[in-house]
Amino acid sequence: MNSAEYVAQQIQEMKASGMDLSLAAWKAAQLTVGWPYVFGDRGCYCTPANRTAAYNRTADGKNKDNIKARCQVLNGSKGACSGCKWYPNGKKVREFDCRGFTYWILLQIYGWKLEGVGCTSQWNRADNWTKQGEIKDGIPQDVIVCVFYYEKDKSGKRTDTLAHTGLYYNGETIECSNGVEYSKTLNKKWDVWGVPACVGGVTPVTHKTLKRGDKGPEVVELQNDLIQLKYDLGTMGADGIYGKRTEQAVKDFQGTAGLKQDGICGPKTWDAIEKALEPQPGTLYTVIIPHLTEQQAEELLAKYPDGEKRTEGSGS
Repeated sequence: MNSAEYVAQQIQEMKASGMDLSLAAWKAAQLTVGWPYVFGDRGCYCTPANRTAAYNRTADGKNKDNIKARCQVLNGSKGACSGCKWYPNGKKVREFDCRGFTYWILLQIYGWKLEGVGCTSQWNRADNWTKQGEIKDGIPQDVIVCVFYYEKDKSGKRTDTLAHTGLYYNGETIECSNGVEYSKTLNKKWDVWGVPACVGGVTPVTHKTLKRGDKGPEVVELQNDLIQLKYDLGTMGADGIYGKRTEQAVKDFQGTAGLKQDGICGPKTWDAIEKALEPQPGTLYTVIIPHLTEQQAEELLAKYPDGEKRTEGSGS
């Protein structure tokens, strides 16, 4: 399994090479195969701290239970990430749910956000798409495409709710369901397709200005962005209500970005959020702690999940 560090490097190289962006998006998606599913996440590092945050903002049920059950630190089977399949060679991977996966891939390659807080809201926003259609009527080739399927009622008839999404490219699909999975064929479960607006060169509708008291999907989108940027919205999380906690988080972000701290998310604040969400080269600090045992080193890494262990010499 590839590390997040390796995938980020490959993405930068593909973009610098002038590769067709649809192909680059597909190759980027392939590089993430095996990365974990975590409900509500859109590319956070897979760490005990980030899983705990996802757990705390997820409603009770299977999705919530699996966040802890599938983490060896949170389920108590081990005290650190060492040996976990999602910690390859001591390096982190990223975690997604299905719509977070497609969102993240398009953001990395195109610098563009697929708007909507879930599959249904993504699909229903006309400005997200250059074209939309039924898979039974044919599906575009040689471009990256988002595919969806509907929830069905007991009679097998479609409801109004989109249940799942993934990426399609020239007959193959990649989706984040039980982790990021690749299929060499287009499964019959998929119902509809959409070519993202970024692929067709269409500029999405500008974000509306949001302020305290506003409600709705645009507020949820802002709140999810703030959560991804590590701003605390409290136990309610992305509830779609622009209240005191959201206003304060916006003010805190504006202060960090050098903007007027008025708590109103207007064009300048939205632009700064977009830039902050783009992948950035990290600053590496080296701290040398001699004579630690392997167990002590792993315990430290569990406390500082963004850290990385390196050893030098046979006794370090």
